[in-house]
Amino acid sequence: MQSYQPEYIHNVGIFGHGGCGKTTLTEAMLLVSHATTRMGRVEDGNTVSDYDPDEHRRSMSINLSVVPIEWQERKINLLDAPGYADFMGDMAAAMRVVDGALIVIDASAGVEVGTEMVWEMAVKANIPRMLFINKMDRDNANFFRCIEQARAMLDPAVTPLQIPIGAAANFRGIISLRQQIAFLEGDKHDGSFVEGPVPADLDAQMHEWRTELIDKIAATNDDLIEKYLESGEDALTPEELLQGLRSGIANGSIVPVFCGSALDTGGVAQLLNCIIDSVPSAARTMATAAELDSGDPLVLQPDANGPLAALVFKTIADPYGKMSLFRVYSGTFSANSSVYNHRVGKDERVGHVYTIVGRQTTDVAAIGPGDIGATTKLVEGLTNDTLSSHDHPLRLAPIVFPQVAFTAVVKPHDRSDLDKLGSSLGHMLEEDPTLQISRDAHTGETLLSGLSESHLDVVAERMQRKFSTHVDIDLPRIAYIEGIQVTAEAQYRHKKQSGGAGQFADVTLRVEPLPADVERDDPLEFVNEIVGGVISRGFMPAIEKGVREAMQEGVLAGHPLLNVRVAVFDGKEHPVDSKEIAFKIAGAQAFKLAAHKAQPVINEPIYELEITVPEQFAGDIMGDMNTRRGRVLGMLPAGQGKLTITAHVPLAECQRYVTDLRSLSQARGRFTMKFDHYEQVPQHLTQHLVEHFQHEHNGH
Repeated sequence: MQSYQPEYIHNVGIFGHGGCGKTTLTEAMLLVSHATTRMGRVEDGNTVSDYDPDEHRRSMSINLSVVPIEWQERKINLLDAPGYADFMGDMAAAMRVVDGALIVIDASAGVEVGTEMVWEMAVKANIPRMLFINKMDRDNANFFRCIEQARAMLDPAVTPLQIPIGAAANFRGIISLRQQIAFLEGDKHDGSFVEGPVPADLDAQMHEWRTELIDKIAATNDDLIEKYLESGEDALTPEELLQGLRSGIANGSIVPVFCGSALDTGGVAQLLNCIIDSVPSAARTMATAAELDSGDPLVLQPDANGPLAALVFKTIADPYGKMSLFRVYSGTFSANSSVYNHRVGKDERVGHVYTIVGRQTTDVAAIGPGDIGATTKLVEGLTNDTLSSHDHPLRLAPIVFPQVAFTAVVKPHDRSDLDKLGSSLGHMLEEDPTLQISRDAHTGETLLSGLSESHLDVVAERMQRKFSTHVDIDLPRIAYIEGIQVTAEAQYRHKKQSGGAGQFADVTLRVEPLPADVERDDPLEFVNEIVGGVISRGFMPAIEKGVREAMQEGVLAGHPLLNVRVAVFDGKEHPVDSKEIAFKIAGAQAFKLAAHKAQPVINEPIYELEITVPEQFAGDIMGDMNTRRGRVLGMLPAGQGKLTITAHVPLAECQRYVTDLRSLSQARGRFTMKFDHYEQVPQHLTQHLVEHFQHEHNGH
């Protein structure tokens, strides 16, 4: 593939609900542009963009892939993105580096939850949007119903540039409203369309929809609207219509709609022509970077001789290294060169540079501005890094990845996996920035957080396949803590005689609760109130150690007991038999006795959930909160017919909320959660936790 200047490059993301035909459309574009000689099938696992074994097994896209094609002396970089919320990270990455979003809709299913999701992401990314109504040859395909849904659920700016000729088994072509010509099935009967006259029975319908299109185009420009109102639509030249259309698409006042059947390549050639007309070229895409030396913003032109600025938007890791995919916004990214990584403050050595088609790479000398390429073996480079020159360090705006919504404990399956676990998880974090790894300070478990259970299942499979590390994914233990409610005292005497030197220690202490809502570095406030030297000062560290160990074990259900003040105020020692071990034991037992008297309780972590759902689901959500022992704190409008509900919910009741919310809201709900505070567990649940602990502790 030859090198192209920015004005001849179009970066287009293909988005949509899972199963709408994004990957099949990518295959059709490859075939129609003669990049391939046969179409791969998702079901057969032989498509260019779905090359991962995990994708073959599931028959769906779970990774972002780059597929460039050449069309009409232009280069179109297609970014085929996954369609399910479990893999929103790659959607976000694609949205950040494309110049336009082509959102695919199933003609028989209409606007689905994934359609709404990617629409919102594209609006937030402020990129031009287009719709392609696919599968027009399927049963129940209805183009005009899709238009109504898209206008009601996405944006009134949705405007057809094409209308279909027939539907389902009778689908046989499309009409271009701007050009007033038809594209009909040709003699080859291979699904491709050839230019022809508009069928007489559709002439009136064409003019009706064309008038609406011309109204929208004319409204983009004062001169156009004046000319249109004075002389009618025939006075507008094709060039004026095209310029007005491009302006409307760029500012979002027009969302063009195309249609066809990717499986039969029907309408795909016309769609490629429309992409070139509708999606701004890379030459018209300006990026703003921060100059690290001064902190000032710099508007970058896609100039090959400008300062280098490339954003790494995806990392692919394997046992042999990693591949970094990047888009160049300014300058030239050359092989056998050096780039500066602002995040680590170091220069990185660049070896080979590639163009990439799915999983296939081709060595090139350089990647120019506006284009997408890949390089391998960057030592420090990660997704979201800006690669620039050492003499002119820059930082591009990063990709904003979705927040984690599900946390699990990750454990090696057996001893042979233990040594590999750390490095394998490190590679997964390099590859997927939506993952987070942490360690629970209370339970000691290694926690892996992601977007859903399915997301983490895929990560576990990938670790086994790529790095031969077999892990088990399970729900983490709840980090309960114990506490006391009142002040209490207790005395314990430890006396042991077994011939020879014995052990003796007598400790009397007082426990009292400390405020739980005050942050402190140490959960224990230990005080020596001994008067008269009945216990030597040298034994105090041993008593404190015994208390701390007892606090870790708890007194009810084996959970740490925190936020307590312990004062040792009396006791006895023996001149021969008193030893540190004796006072450690006595301190621990005295603490346990006192804590049992101090009305011990179990406290559970309470999380704040912010749940955004369409209004019709708000009642179900609030009802569900009550079943989870949750407290609804408030409800505010979130725009576009949605509400945001804020609630406090025990973590024990919402560990799988990402899955439950999808069921409650037909997958249209979104939520974030964060730790807020601890609260006392209700008495009946406390008893259950105590019985469960005793059952396990006794080995039954």
